[in-house]
Amino acid sequence: MLYLLAEWLNFEGLLNLVRYQSFRAGATMLTALALGLLIGPRFINLLRVRQGKGQPIRSDGPQTHLAKVGTPTMGGLMILTSLVVSMLIWMDPRNPLVWACLAVTGGFGLIGFLDDFDKVTKRSHKGVSGKVRLLLEFIVAGVAAWIIIDQVSTNLYVPFLTGRYIPLGPLYYVFAATVIVGFGNAVNLTDGLDGLATMPVVIAAGAFMLICYLVGRVDYSSYLGIPHVPGAGELAILCAGIMGAGLAFLWFNAPPAAVFMGDTGSLALGGALGAIAVATQHEIVLLIIGGLFVIETASVIIQVFWFKRTGKRIFRMAPIHHHFEQLGWKESTVVIRFWIIAIVLAVLGLATLKVR
Repeated sequence: MLYLLAEWLNFEGLLNLVRYQSFRAGATMLTALALGLLIGPRFINLLRVRQGKGQPIRSDGPQTHLAKVGTPTMGGLMILTSLVVSMLIWMDPRNPLVWACLAVTGGFGLIGFLDDFDKVTKRSHKGVSGKVRLLLEFIVAGVAAWIIIDQVSTNLYVPFLTGRYIPLGPLYYVFAATVIVGFGNAVNLTDGLDGLATMPVVIAAGAFMLICYLVGRVDYSSYLGIPHVPGAGELAILCAGIMGAGLAFLWFNAPPAAVFMGDTGSLALGGALGAIAVATQHEIVLLIIGGLFVIETASVIIQVFWFKRTGKRIFRMAPIHHHFEQLGWKESTVVIRFWIIAIVLAVLGLATLKVR
């Protein structure tokens, strides 16, 4: 709420810096990073004591993962705590787009927490029923979509083409909710190796931090030929917070991980990216920037579809990161190479801003 205080004091002296979204984005990132590093050790110790045996490890997964038995999960609580606290300090609380995206982040985080809690208490990897989880996710995403669409158009903008869009009308509500739910679960599927999902989320958030700032500026958006969304610049602060909180978590999640983010973190972060993409009307660009998550999800869909039709598998194991493990790649090799892919895709996604 520092923004309201600075405004009340007429942004005098150093408080004038708070006026600028770029300054508050940097401050949010540093605040989330510092807070995450500060609370991390105590959080991990608390989770270890509460959970005992930690996250259940699938016996039918890669055998190298059995060494991770006892590692606590629900580390996403660390991410959400540092993110939300830093946002409450630095954001403009009057912006409905920020609240909509935060609602998705918190709502999906709660759904993921219930799933993680069920797994830990029942010592099973199944968790909450998939149908129940999807229903809850669509309810949260639907409410957020309703808030966001009150601020934006119902057009699906096509990258590479200036001023070209597909008018979806009322169907945009369903489309927006599907994007949010789909990307939440895409990040969740990717979270299977130490650090694999965390860094690509940070990279995607960094790319969307720039997009949010440009979309929120009428001069820059007009010059680039991208849709202008008043107030979207404030979402750059949320993206910065995700980056800071994600980097702090990665400090403890780096191989060998001291904690897993669990569905609590992966669903929340994926949902947040989906909501930000909808709020900035860059849903298709999200598929490019977050292409790694799309590939992971596609590998699961292809594997299930082909196995049901033929009884055979295309990949040795899905999601696809497990396929490369089965081919003999070390976990760290898979993670770093997938990070490289995430960086390349983020650059390609940002290139669409100019190639129009």
